[in-house]
Amino acid sequence: MIAADAATEHVETGCCIVGGGPAGMMLGYLLARAGVDVMVLEKHADFLRDFRGDTVHPSTLEVIYELGLLDDFLQRPHQEVQELHGFVGKFETIVADFRFLPTQCKFIALMPQWDFLNFLAEHARGFPTFHLRMQADAKELIEADDRVVGIRAQTPAGSLEVRAGLTVGCDGRHSIIRQRAGLTVREYGSAIDVLWMRISRHADDPFVPLGRFNNGQIFVMLYRDQYWQCAYVIPKGGYDEIRQRGLEAFRQQILEISPFLGERVNELRSWDDIRLLTVKVDRLERWYRPGLLCIGDAAHAMSPIGGVGINMAIQDAVAAANLLAQPLREKALKNIDLHRVQRRREFPTWVTQRAQVFVQDRVMSRALSAQQALKPPRIVRWLRRWPRLRRIPARLVGLGVRPEHVHTPDAFA
Repeated sequence: MIAADAATEHVETGCCIVGGGPAGMMLGYLLARAGVDVMVLEKHADFLRDFRGDTVHPSTLEVIYELGLLDDFLQRPHQEVQELHGFVGKFETIVADFRFLPTQCKFIALMPQWDFLNFLAEHARGFPTFHLRMQADAKELIEADDRVVGIRAQTPAGSLEVRAGLTVGCDGRHSIIRQRAGLTVREYGSAIDVLWMRISRHADDPFVPLGRFNNGQIFVMLYRDQYWQCAYVIPKGGYDEIRQRGLEAFRQQILEISPFLGERVNELRSWDDIRLLTVKVDRLERWYRPGLLCIGDAAHAMSPIGGVGINMAIQDAVAAANLLAQPLREKALKNIDLHRVQRRREFPTWVTQRAQVFVQDRVMSRALSAQQALKPPRIVRWLRRWPRLRRIPARLVGLGVRPEHVHTPDAFA
């Protein structure tokens, strides 16, 4: 239902989702499919933003399969990764082997996030209950009687006021929604930051993702067909020191740990070709208020370790849709329904974040402080000696803790 006056456009909907990222688009799709009227507000004009997570894990692919969209998804350009490889010094091993997962897709799909979001938007638009507003920048919560009842946003055409039975913050780790809601954030710290960059790929390069640990450096390379998406891990707050040493010194550092790149490091022509990701790990103490819920990075910022952030967001969206579709459709949403979402997703989030912080503090920090060639730790030697052990990290990374499955109905089948 839409009305307008001279200054403001007014909209009423069952659920207003702020943020068109993985959590927001998946939740919008699932709720619309279940017959809930949904509006997704995305502040940008499109999804075309680089250096975002591009890994679609088997748990997410299983959700896509359960929705009947897998064949279409796999026809889109992507790369499939069945194994993750790691180098400690010159010692190579397979860290994770996804080929034995109990899923339809026994691999990680590498796809630019904008393609994944466009895929979800394309299919969601097939439901009459789905509405996507681009260039709608949420600014304020609308509250009445201690309850959130909607959002005020700014669009190129002017102000937009959306009244909704539920407002969901899916607007990332710098969420304006959780700030405006006054929700308490607990920080868990991070010992690392990450520099992202692209380097071209040659036909005779390896074709599997590589993680290299040596001489106080960590360098991760993700195979992306025509190029490598690279992550250079640095100590927390160490970016200014790296810049002071100069770009040529940085190129030489990359060559030292990945010499096969050769002259291609010169593709890094300026610091504009290198993006800093300030790593943070945090979690809301409470994910909701009456009329409002936060999920995905807005509820819990994840470390890039394991590349699980997108997939945790998708799992949150599936759980939220499973628990909220019926009360939203019946206009009978209660606070206990929002609490059930947090209770369902808080334990998997806690376990994953604890594991990430452990790896950051106990593995990566020590690797970055090493002054000589690293010797492979015992667990790395075990992974090489007993291949069946590789299934354990594959399950933790590929499926996570308590993966979600689609239980919402298709109201338009």
